[in-house]
Amino acid sequence: MGDTLSQEEIDSLLSALSTGELNPDELDETDKKSVTNYNFARPSKFSKDHLRTLEIIFENYGRLLSTNLPGLLRKTVQVEVMNAEANVYSEFSNALSNPVLLGVVDFAPLEGSVVVEVATNLGFAMVDRLLGGGGEPLERSREFTEIELIILERVLEVCTNLLVEPWASVVELEPRLERIETNSQFAQFISPTEMTAIVTMNIRIGEVEGLMNVCIPYSCVETVIDKLNTKYWYSTIKAKDDDSYTEVMESLINHAKIPVRAMLGRSRISVNDFMNIQIGDVIKLDTKVDDELEVYTGNIKKFYALPGATSDSYAIRVTSVIREEQ
Repeated sequence: MGDTLSQEEIDSLLSALSTGELNPDELDETDKKSVTNYNFARPSKFSKDHLRTLEIIFENYGRLLSTNLPGLLRKTVQVEVMNAEANVYSEFSNALSNPVLLGVVDFAPLEGSVVVEVATNLGFAMVDRLLGGGGEPLERSREFTEIELIILERVLEVCTNLLVEPWASVVELEPRLERIETNSQFAQFISPTEMTAIVTMNIRIGEVEGLMNVCIPYSCVETVIDKLNTKYWYSTIKAKDDDSYTEVMESLINHAKIPVRAMLGRSRISVNDFMNIQIGDVIKLDTKVDDELEVYTGNIKKFYALPGATSDSYAIRVTSVIREEQ
């Protein structure tokens, strides 16, 4: 065998040891192998790349929240992803206090549910805002009433539906808010030893600031864990952008609304005449009845048209388009 020494090699080794040419301590150091500690009670199923990809996903999610929630709350909303870390579920659940605001989200078609924890001060601020207040939190925390939970359920459903777009490059989600829990003792949705990824976001609604924690069990994303890497993520985004960016931009521009106005004519009168205008007075314009009207889109003269009517409304019929070169 390759590891068996011949008699000559043994004699040479002993001779080197006796003459001091070979130090046994140096021999031990060269033969040492690096050992990595591994905790079998808390296996690291989420790599740093997985956690970084989750941060990217929820940064996109945060932008959607800060865009859509102001329309519901009529208040500025700022969202910042703080970090993503891997932990056993027991550490997440043990850190919960009473009362707590937990949304249990079914992550279909993936197996299992995701837990969304929202700071109670944010919950009370949203309720106050939706009921016509200024969006101020309570000075002393208390249990949520049934009416308050119904109002918060509406907000959390909006937050749940916004998860679809950020996860589109990984899986076509159909998330659904299953229920809301306010007691941390009933927060045992999965095994306490289950590894989870916890994404922490800082949310600021007006002057009120609090945290939102999204707890994602490994068993829930196990089937798509290979897609949770930055290389796959960026390649998917690039391919998607190349194919649909132009189409999306054209669609958005096509639905943009711009003011259109037709100029019947112009006239100049004195301030004295303007002050003394009466019903039935005639103001002479600089255009004739059969002249074409100038039509402006925004502040740009774009068309010529003839005046008319349709049903009971005034209208114009475009006769020519003014090209840029004209």
